[in-house]
Amino acid sequence: MNFSNIKAVIPARYGSSRLPGKPLLLIREKPMFWHVAQRCIDAGIDINNIIIATDDQRIIDEAGKLNLLSLITSAEHHSGTDRVNEVANILEWSKETIVLNVQGDEPLLPSELIKTLSTYIVNNPEFSITTAVTPIVKREDFINSNVVKAILGSEGRALYFTRSPAPFNRDNSEDISLAYRHVGIYAYTVESLKLFCSFPEAPLESYEKLEQLRALSNGLTIGACVFHQELPHGVDTVKDYKIIKEIMER
Repeated sequence: MNFSNIKAVIPARYGSSRLPGKPLLLIREKPMFWHVAQRCIDAGIDINNIIIATDDQRIIDEAGKLNLLSLITSAEHHSGTDRVNEVANILEWSKETIVLNVQGDEPLLPSELIKTLSTYIVNNPEFSITTAVTPIVKREDFINSNVVKAILGSEGRALYFTRSPAPFNRDNSEDISLAYRHVGIYAYTVESLKLFCSFPEAPLESYEKLEQLRALSNGLTIGACVFHQELPHGVDTVKDYKIIKEIMER
């Protein structure tokens, strides 16, 4: 499938509260955001359609050395989605342009996932937003509030996202066959992206600390493609960085 018209924005925030300067951490002598960009390129996204969206000139300078396009965005954004929306506004992308929001702290993100999501949104334009899920196979993940669960209805429609163990099989509490973990990668048209960012924080979003609930609370539809592959953890802490660096430098 031709992805020549799909844009990928990689939010790369320097001012991370848990790990300041995270996007510039080196793996194989390249900054973390470079590796995420490579996963997009491997998925078939044109390098000229990949934008590093950051809050810091140091990341802009490093991206330039590596021949990657980048933009300075506001340091006041509370989410990567708002940063992606600012990029779409600055570059004046048309409302039908498809934009991928690929987190800049997941250097091991499979390129096949990016390709799967891109294919899904092209083939399912009826959804306002598209994201990805993967089956939960361990009960410890099912009951872990840090693992966000996606509850799916018919034809890939996401009904809800929650930190609670859900959905619950009343007749067999050990059954987790319909449980899915949400993967934090999104695709949307610029029109849907702008609409999403125009809404204030929703009560459920604030309650569960899940921004996708802002979309559902305001009537936007979310499609979820199922990705049947175990996914690596992103980099949130120094410990995460050391583990992933060791894996990638073997």
